[in-house]
Amino acid sequence: MHSQPPLNALRAFEVAARHLSFVQAGKELGVTSAAVSQQVRNLEDHVGKRLFIR
Repeated sequence: MHSQPPLNALRAFEVAARHLSFVQAGKELGVTSAAVSQQVRNLEDHVGKRLFIR
């Protein structure tokens, strides 16, 4: 059975993708852009693929 990705990582990914910006995603989520980046990196590690071109 595959483990589910962390909900916070999915949320950070969705908001960052919608805004096309980690800074704007952080503002919406009430966290720093670095925190958004870390959550997206966690999701990328979980799925084994790069999800954003940085």
